[in-house]
Amino acid sequence: MARPISVLSVSDAQRKELQRISNRPTARQRQAQRCRIVLLRSEGLSQDEVARQVGVNRPVVVHWERRFRAGGIEGLNEAPRSGRRPAITEALKAQIISEVVSPPPGHTQWSTRKMAKAKGVSNQTVHKLWHANDLKPHLKRTFKLSRDKHFEVKFWDVIGLYLDPPDRALVLCCDEKSQCQALERTQPGLPLGGGACAHGHA
Repeated sequence: MARPISVLSVSDAQRKELQRISNRPTARQRQAQRCRIVLLRSEGLSQDEVARQVGVNRPVVVHWERRFRAGGIEGLNEAPRSGRRPAITEALKAQIISEVVSPPPGHTQWSTRKMAKAKGVSNQTVHKLWHANDLKPHLKRTFKLSRDKHFEVKFWDVIGLYLDPPDRALVLCCDEKSQCQALERTQPGLPLGGGACAHGHA
């Protein structure tokens, strides 16, 4: 003998509201579908028949019927979702940033791919962290020291001139040209364009 079909109890006020929501043009498809499930179940249709008419699986009908019994029409709304968990911890972020100056054994520098593999994160994650903190391990910043054996004495003389200039004296600083020192060029000059004149240097 077949088990009798249980009918979902819905008040007149709830029925009107469910019909209004399901017929509303601006209602989202999922919301209208849930309302229709409840309405069909309240008309005495079985869960299997409702699932067939609405185009869902029977567990979906069972789920929203249970939600309606527990919370009424409000129970048909989406449950609030928790915020997205951070992809990586703050401690791991700190490691990716701080260890950029300590390349792995056998390498002169980190790359985003090497760091990503070492820390178990994506290449894009490393790139974003380095970019946000202006980290560029592929760039090397160097400066040259003079081979003059009296360099240190002259160095401190210049520093002293800046810190304690002579009375009523004006101290000016003139920067060097790129790749060029006062005594000699450190790299060959680039070819001149048409119509340009070459200038010597002392």
